[in-house]
This record gives sequence, structure tokens and C-alpha cells, in this order.
Amino acid sequence: MKKICIFTSTRADYGLLRPLMLEIRKSKEFKLSLIVSGTHLSRFHGHTIDEIKKDGFFIDDFVEMTLTSDSRSSIVKSIAMCSLGINDALKKIKPDFLVILGDRFEAFAAGFTAYTIGVRIIHIHGGEKTEGALDEAYRHSLTKFSDIHFVATEDYRKRVIQLGENPEYVFNVGALGIDNIKKEKFLNIVDFENQTGIKFGKRNVLFTYHPVTKIKEDSQTILNNVFGVFLLKEFCDVNIIITMPNADPHNDEIRRKIIDFSNRYPERVFVFENLGQKKYLSAMNLVDVVIGNSSSGIIETPSFHIPTINIGNRQKGRFFAESIIDVDESKEEFYNALVNAFDKKFINKCKKIKNPYGVGNTSQKIINILKTFKNKKFIKEFYDIKELHFD
Repeated sequence: MKKICIFTSTRADYGLLRPLMLEIRKSKEFKLSLIVSGTHLSRFHGHTIDEIKKDGFFIDDFVEMTLTSDSRSSIVKSIAMCSLGINDALKKIKPDFLVILGDRFEAFAAGFTAYTIGVRIIHIHGGEKTEGALDEAYRHSLTKFSDIHFVATEDYRKRVIQLGENPEYVFNVGALGIDNIKKEKFLNIVDFENQTGIKFGKRNVLFTYHPVTKIKEDSQTILNNVFGVFLLKEFCDVNIIITMPNADPHNDEIRRKIIDFSNRYPERVFVFENLGQKKYLSAMNLVDVVIGNSSSGIIETPSFHIPTINIGNRQKGRFFAESIIDVDESKEEFYNALVNAFDKKFINKCKKIKNPYGVGNTSQKIINILKTFKNKKFIKEFYDIKELHFD
């Protein structure tokens, strides 16, 4: 059996990787191992390692990393610390492949280390663009470290090939997050309210806003504008479910603004460090609109056939479904977007929209493809595109 090791460092990547982990675990051709790092080990960020344990996965190794400082320098220190820990973990586990999803600095540390010590890498969600985030360069670097690529759309497949990767090793399988939507049994509104303490209003939104780490963006102004619009008379019946930002530089100021807002309006603002995968998707299934700058609003939300309001530059460059309303940081744009998102005509349009990130069954597609590679020897070479077209 080939040993496939999964690296996970946040609540977000674990939620996406979970269906693939389940498929690997029940496979007769592969053996699952697991390295857990990042905010999973932080009580401040919800200690989401408990969720992994609750799901019954055996954790082969833990990699601690510093996440206390709110600066770019802290990222450098975290990458160094994570790399050292990953080195030790991989030498102990001795996997045939390391699976890395996405683009965060923790993933970059894992990929850099695995590549350097000769562990083959399977990369998921390459080829995407997020021009407002440092993640942009981390993602493309991981592409160059990796041997097999599973991407979410055909355009992303082309971009990975454009980066010099052999088309024989680049596969468009759709987004893993759609698997969760197709397979998860969502909570109904009564169970959701009982388990979370949330009280749904006449209209409801799910809000997540992360720091923008590359392009300068005034998060304080954006949050003032967003929260100010929610206080207008025409939106006084809207309740707001907020999940806290991830551990990127300047997340502290966003957290303080969210806590202040929720403390002033506790009857309609509900804040969670981490809802967990089932509750988060259940919330998405129950609300009227998803708002913020999280990738989940771009990739998963269209499958629920409800509007997304994407704010600012963090997701700039990603492929958007027609259900996504893209706005800048101005109060006027957000106001108009919210009016549009609650408009019956636009809501009906969203019900007919097809999600460009696939229809699910991605984890099974990945397993089936990996079976064809389990005895293959890899020679990674730069693939030159002789003509400007893709077969």
C-alpha cells in the first residue's frame, strides 16, 4: 500500500480535505497518515484539532508553530518553525506522497520542506489567482514544488500548465468543497438554533472577513461601512452570523471591530471563532446571503443558489459565478449590493446558476487518478509550451 500523508493547518483546509481523507482511509490501495499544525493547535483559534479527533482520524504527528504575533515578521518565524517540524514528521512517517491544499504560508512551509527532502507532493487548488493576498505567490510556488496537480476548473488547469507543469500530471476534478455540500446532512433551523444559540431573523446573512495581506486595503473603513449599512432602517430586520478571521497579519484589528459591533447589538449579531464544517455549511444553507472576502463565498456558496457579496481585493483574480456581486470598500457600493442581493429577481436568477467549480465527487475522482500513478516513477521536468494553445 502506498502511504499518502495529509497536511492540514486550518479549519478551512481540513473541512475541504475531510472527504478525501475518508476516501483514502477506506481505500485498499492507500494508507492514510496525517500531520496537524497551525491554528488547529491553538485554543485562541478554537483548538480545531478536537474536531479532527472527533471525526475519528488518527494523527501521526503534530507540528507546533508561532501564531501569536500579528505581523508579517511572525509569518517568517512561523514558516521556519513549521518547516523544522515538518522535516521531523516526514522523516518519521516516510510517506510516498504528501497532500497539500491551497496557498497559505503553512502549506508553503510543508511544500518547501517536502520538496527539499525528496517527498513527492500532490497539490490541490493550484492555478488560482488571489491578487490581494500573499497566498498568490505561495500557491504558485507550491505548484513548482509538486508532482501531481488537482485543480478546480479548466482555466486553472491551463494556468498550471502555463507554469511549466506537464499536462499529463494536471487534472481538472472540480473543488473538494462541493463534496461536503453533496454529502453533508445539514441541520434544520430548529436544531441549528438550539446548537448555536443563534436566533434567526426575518432575513439573515453569513459574514466572514479576513485580512488582505498583499494589496493595501483599509479593513477598518470597510467594516465601518458594512456595519453602518446593517444599521440602516431598511436592514434592521437582518440578523448577522459572523465567523472570525484567520491567523493572518492584522487580524487583531478586525477581531476588535467585530467584537465591538456584536457587543453593541447582541440581539442580532452572533459571533463564532469556529462553527465547524457541518454548522458552517448548515448556516450557508439557511441564510439569505453570504458576505465577506472568504473563498467559501466564491467556491461553495454558488452551490446553495444564493447570492454572495464579495468585498474588496482579497479574491481578485478568481473565477466568479454570476451569483457573486463584487464590490469595493465604499459604503454606497455595499448598500447597493445588499439591496440587489435581497431583490427577488436576483434571488431567482441565483437559483438557476450553475457552480463553475463542479458538481462534486471530487475526492473519488482524485483517488481513481492516483491509482493509475501508484507504481509510476516521477521525473519532474519543466514543460515548455511551444504554441499558445492547450490540448
